[in-house]
Amino acid sequence: MNKIALQINKICLAAMFLALGWLMPFITAEIPQFGQMLLPMHLPVFLCGFILGPVYGAFIGFITPITRSLIFSMPPIVPTGLSMAFELMVYGAVSGLLFIFLVKKIKKVDSLLAIYIALISAMILGRGVGGIFSYLLTIGNGGVYDASIYWASFFANGWPGMILQIVLVPAIIRLLYGLKLLDKFIPNYHLKKKEVNENN
Repeated sequence: MNKIALQINKICLAAMFLALGWLMPFITAEIPQFGQMLLPMHLPVFLCGFILGPVYGAFIGFITPITRSLIFSMPPIVPTGLSMAFELMVYGAVSGLLFIFLVKKIKKVDSLLAIYIALISAMILGRGVGGIFSYLLTIGNGGVYDASIYWASFFANGWPGMILQIVLVPAIIRLLYGLKLLDKFIPNYHLKKKEVNENN
C-alpha cells in the first residue's frame, strides 16, 4: 500500500472513530447516570490512538466532545465539553505514543503488556489533565470545584467504564492484530516468536 492510500485509509478510519464517539453516548442517553459510569465516548478514542497512532488519536480525542456538543448540545460545552476534549486528547495521544514506542523500540516487551501499559498510563494522565481543565473552567465561570468533585467526576462515578476499557481495548486490539487487519497501520508491530508459533 502506497502512502497516499494509507493516509486515505487512516482518514476514513478516523472519521469512523469520530462518528462512533458521536453515536455511542446515545446508547445510554435515556439514563445519563449510565453514561457517566460506562464512558461510551472514551472507547473509540482509545482505539483510534492504538490503531492510527498518537496524532490521529489526539486529534479525534480533542474534537469528538466539542463537535458532539455543537451538533447535539451534549455534553455542555463549558465546562464538560472542553475539559473532556483535553482529557480525550491525552488518551488518544498517550495510548498511541506509548504503544508504538513499546512495540517498536523495546521489542522485548510482551505485546499484551505493552497495550496495558499504554492504556493505563493514558487513563491516569488523561484524568489528571481533564481534572485540571475542569477546575480551571469551573472556577473561571464562578463555580465551585474541589477534590471531592474531581474524585467523583473522574474516578468514583466512572469506574465501571474504566474496567470496561481495560477489558475491551486490549481484547479488540489483539483480535484485530491476530486477524492481520492492522499490520498496514503499524507495520513494525511484532508478536513474540512464541506468540507467533501459537497462532500458527
